[in-house]
Amino acid sequence: MEIRSAAVIGAGVMGSGIAAHIANAGIPVFLLDIVPQAVKDGQGNDRSVVARTAVEKMLKTDPAPFMHRKAAGLITPGNLEDDLDKLAGVDWIVEAIVENPAIKSDLYRKLDAVRKPGSVVSSNTSTIPLRILLDGQSEQFAQDFLITHFFNPPRYMRLLEIVKGERTRADAVEAVARFCDVALGKGVVTCKDTPGFIANRIGTYFMQAAVNEAIDGGLTVEEADAISGRPMGLPKTGTFGLIDLVGLDLMPLIAKSLLATLPADDDYRRIFRTSPVIERMIAEGYTGRKGKGGFYRQQKLPGGKRSREALDLGTGQYRPQQRTALESAGVKGLRALVDHPDKGGRYAWRVLSQALTYAADLVPQIADTVVEVDEAMRLGYNWKWGPFEMIDQLGTGWFAEKLAAEGKRVPELLAVAAGRPFYRVENGKLQFLGVDGDYRDVKRPDGVLLLSDVKRASKPVAKNGSAALWDIGDGVLCLEFTSKMNALDTDIMAMIRKAIETIGNGKAGPFKALVIHNESDNFSVGANLGLAMFAVNIGLWPQIEAGTAEGQATYKALKYAPFPTVGAPSGMALGGGCEILLHCSAVQAHAESYIGLVEVGVGLIPGWGGCKELLTRATVNKKRPGGPMPPIAQVFETISTAKVAKSAFEAKELLFLRPTDGITFNRYRLLADAKKKALEMAAAYEPPQPVEIRLPGPSAKMALEMAVEGFALQGKATPHDITVSKALAFILSGGNTDITKPVTEDDLLALERDAFIGLVKTTQTIDRIEHMLETGKPLRN
Repeated sequence: MEIRSAAVIGAGVMGSGIAAHIANAGIPVFLLDIVPQAVKDGQGNDRSVVARTAVEKMLKTDPAPFMHRKAAGLITPGNLEDDLDKLAGVDWIVEAIVENPAIKSDLYRKLDAVRKPGSVVSSNTSTIPLRILLDGQSEQFAQDFLITHFFNPPRYMRLLEIVKGERTRADAVEAVARFCDVALGKGVVTCKDTPGFIANRIGTYFMQAAVNEAIDGGLTVEEADAISGRPMGLPKTGTFGLIDLVGLDLMPLIAKSLLATLPADDDYRRIFRTSPVIERMIAEGYTGRKGKGGFYRQQKLPGGKRSREALDLGTGQYRPQQRTALESAGVKGLRALVDHPDKGGRYAWRVLSQALTYAADLVPQIADTVVEVDEAMRLGYNWKWGPFEMIDQLGTGWFAEKLAAEGKRVPELLAVAAGRPFYRVENGKLQFLGVDGDYRDVKRPDGVLLLSDVKRASKPVAKNGSAALWDIGDGVLCLEFTSKMNALDTDIMAMIRKAIETIGNGKAGPFKALVIHNESDNFSVGANLGLAMFAVNIGLWPQIEAGTAEGQATYKALKYAPFPTVGAPSGMALGGGCEILLHCSAVQAHAESYIGLVEVGVGLIPGWGGCKELLTRATVNKKRPGGPMPPIAQVFETISTAKVAKSAFEAKELLFLRPTDGITFNRYRLLADAKKKALEMAAAYEPPQPVEIRLPGPSAKMALEMAVEGFALQGKATPHDITVSKALAFILSGGNTDITKPVTEDDLLALERDAFIGLVKTTQTIDRIEHMLETGKPLRN
């Protein structure tokens, strides 16, 4: 079966978010909820107000549940009294109502009476076992029913846990899993019908252990978060910061649900404890970021400033937030962390020894293999490593021996490992250790190609300090950035030229196309500002000018290469990272790509062809209004305000992507999709022809400058904003040209180059760059 339409029952935060993400995938979806009693009593006549209000609220929510505003039009709000019959035509119905088995059961009987034969019904429950949900339902309903547990917010959290029943049809599971994988971009993990499934079972245990050990060990919330964050490969919020984010009031609810269904001997029962301090915080509305504060809060000071405070775990009172002095917070590697002799190291060991032991005890109870458990924790809780990858870092033998030396029980799975790692590479293939003690290959779904797998099985075609070229098969070469934050430097420029040289004309040699891709969190944050600042400080102006010219020439060579080049970004592609995509033959972008030309934030303009490419696209865009000024004004606004597309769909609206560029929802499928696009283009590829455009010159520049001066009078533009904007206006208007003269790409590149060099020599731009390097934030000067 194929899913072409859907419905979500329950328009709360979770249900409406699921509906929004289904709409993001281009699928029409009904969103139904109750008819409010007030409406029944005659107060208002919109019987679908709950669902309709949910959609309206999502259009104002940040971060946005919708990838593009048009997706909201695919949601049809309705109610459970008037619109149930509309579900007769949908392929998949998702239930996301209150966690009450009786209420769910009543709803399921109503759905069963109206749904079409073969449609799939799933519950988003995270607490109620599937067998309880099916109690009293028809046999056909049981065959069509499963659990699809999304994580909040549904658009951004990649994990989807699927639980099937003994009677669930295999093709129903396959259809939903495939849709959630390909269309919604989820990492689908199959779980067993056990309390909390995988991620919440282990994640809740970890947080409880981390809170307990912080209190028992006399750590402050800042110290605990400094250890239980990045040093452990966990989100930078740390444990207490994460609880603030998800809500303190949610934790007792999850605990209550787990305690109601966990086995009597489960270790969570041993470590679970209530805290009078936390209970008082919840009662007084200190529920985290959504409330008056949590373990951290911000207080307004006179003059509009804010102070950040933290909770004293001993007294329950707030005090100014403190910097941690723990040496262990700065160590590298888990083994070094838990071995560190200060209280941070001791805390890390006490938390990890319990949490990792707990995880090891749960396989195969909650999942068949360690692979599913690690994947669930990476995607559901944003851990850098899953628990078994963590144990491998510590060493399975070392971990078991340390547990035994402390008189603690060694999990059976560690005994099976007998000192061997849970993961190994054999003949270029990643393998995992099964519960039977044998290794098996980690299998990827059809349509998934990971660069990390390619790298395990081969050596680079070429490599330097910041980039590498990899053969990804079928005559396609992949360019990978490897510098810190994938910042662009001379080594990356050299590797781009090496790629062009290696592929040649794309016909005589072994390679015929290039894909530009990496598996880092971000595609590229732009040029290496640290290197630029170093050159500025010692006055290497010829080097800066040469670097600007080199970048322009390299990107131009990429654009006009005789073979197709496909950019495959995910995460941030900013500044020079955006410019490289603008010069590719095509782009296959991950849906969660954040693309933009942000150079004005450091007092510069795009200097590697970004102005030229965006202006050309806007000018030749057939959908633009007539006359020379609209495209110039559009690009001026985009660049001067440092607009960043918040999805690949928005990137098309801002012209960072072409209408024909592809969008991939599942990041695991991005490289395969980009490779496929490159091969399709290679069959009959012809490089683009140079484009000449006509620009108004000084008259357009004057109009743009007047607009900037208007913003300055309103206090919306600083003095240096005006300087940078005037330089940008000169480029986009074509310099000292007029509408009768054609302007070439090289003309625009020369204008970019001159403006860039002029700006980088100003004190204000230097101040902006230094401030960005020191604080990570733009300076408004």
